[in-house]
Amino acid sequence: GRALATRVSPSLYEETLNALLPESEGGVDRAHLSYDPESRCLSWASAPPPARGKGEVLVLTAGTTDGAVAAEAHAVLSFLGHASRRINDVGVAGLHRVIGHLDALRRAEVIIVCAGMEGALSSVVAGLVDRPVIAVPTSVGYGANLGGVTALLSMLNSCAAGVTVVNIDNGFGAAYTAAQINRAD
Repeated sequence: GRALATRVSPSLYEETLNALLPESEGGVDRAHLSYDPESRCLSWASAPPPARGKGEVLVLTAGTTDGAVAAEAHAVLSFLGHASRRINDVGVAGLHRVIGHLDALRRAEVIIVCAGMEGALSSVVAGLVDRPVIAVPTSVGYGANLGGVTALLSMLNSCAAGVTVVNIDNGFGAAYTAAQINRAD
């Protein structure tokens, strides 16, 4: 009754639509099919997922270019039935932007931080809250970003307690881990 595919390009989504038989011929009801081009997630669900989790999962981006990875994490959390919200463009280049969301950060059950460049946002956030922080290095940036390796190494070397790091651009892995932490059992 439910399926999720990640990293689906717009052209693959079109191919999928063309390959599906109409429901009248024993195919899939396309009304239950959903595609988000920003997250590149394709899902099929005959009903919404049951609400799960103890609280809200926040998904932060350091900059606007981290949006696709954050969108993937947000889409996966929604598919799994977890309440989540995105807060975009709160990187350390404008520290006042993240401080402006301090109440929401402290209320969150889990926080996912998507950041490229030097990847410092996850350490800053973990230093401000007593919640699990899942750091997702992104492959965006310029100069010595090295396709996300710079952010990955920075996040792995964080001295802030409570930071867990997933691989570069792994919004799915971050969301799945956040869902496990946020379970209400």
